[in-house]
Amino acid sequence: MLKSSTPLSAGLGLTLPFAEPPEIGQVREVAPGILWTRIPLPFRLDHVNIYLIEDGDGWAVLDTGIADDPTRSTWQALLAGPLAGRRLTRLIITHFHPDHIGLAGWLCEQFDLPLLTSLSSYLGCLNISLNPEAKEAKPYRDFYLGHGMAPETADLVATRGQAYLRMVTPLPPTFTRVVAEQVLLIGGREFEVLFGDGHAPDQLMLYCASDNIFLPADQVLAKITPNISVWEVDPDGDPLGLYLRSLNMITKRIPADALVLPGHQLPFRGLHVRCQELVDHHEERCARVAKACRIKPHSVADLVPVLFTRPLDPHQLSFAFSETHAHVNAMLHRGELVWTEAREGMTRTVIARA
Repeated sequence: MLKSSTPLSAGLGLTLPFAEPPEIGQVREVAPGILWTRIPLPFRLDHVNIYLIEDGDGWAVLDTGIADDPTRSTWQALLAGPLAGRRLTRLIITHFHPDHIGLAGWLCEQFDLPLLTSLSSYLGCLNISLNPEAKEAKPYRDFYLGHGMAPETADLVATRGQAYLRMVTPLPPTFTRVVAEQVLLIGGREFEVLFGDGHAPDQLMLYCASDNIFLPADQVLAKITPNISVWEVDPDGDPLGLYLRSLNMITKRIPADALVLPGHQLPFRGLHVRCQELVDHHEERCARVAKACRIKPHSVADLVPVLFTRPLDPHQLSFAFSETHAHVNAMLHRGELVWTEAREGMTRTVIARA
């Protein structure tokens, strides 16, 4: 996954209660009965956080890591080491991205675990991650070409750029659906279910009011912004608008001083400060797009280097292109950009509204 950097607050209320993450194959208690571990990822973002919540005589697991041999080995080391002697009780998946759901099928099969997740996550994984070749179809390739991507780049994105989506084991044939505003009883704790959007549809987030602990998955991270992307199957969608709406909901529902246990990087406090930073980050990027489009029309591909200045490999480029498109679509929905006239078969371009 490609995630954009935003600065960590200095003196504005965002604090990191744990200076270092646990070593691979180890756990750290972040609250009574809640353990934190990390699973390696073979990407620029090189880890995913996994949480284990005490659940009677065992542990409920939140997310899994991708489906590869190093991830399986890490899980086996955890189960033979710090988790030895207590069973896994159930698997809760926050969203369908492979770094979170990738090993769900293997864990559920190996340990006879029920799978709990949202309908969008279950079906999204079946439709996209377990059938990634569908994204190589002509309509999806034409989507990239129609927004200015070079043919050779479109070929790379449609093949090598989608390799990440294949890092998933087959899901169990049945699951338990989790819905927004449901209350999950895990051990002696009640967790309210909230849904985020923009990064992934119906991303499952958990809030324990009695302990003021918030598990937002990838919706709010301490130092980077989650990828917000327009994808081929929903070309006119407004994921950035949905994401900003979700941040507003979070600040209204979750106290500012909650302990935040995110899907990547370090746990933190200062939730409202961080949410505002994320809003400001995306508005600054929209301002960059507007500035470029006031000078001349731009395609989505033209705008990628406006937002992403470093070299990108095919995996990163697919996310960068789709995130740039998210900013364009948000600005189209808000009336800040308009499509220019284009003949059939020509690249679509946008220009700032006068």
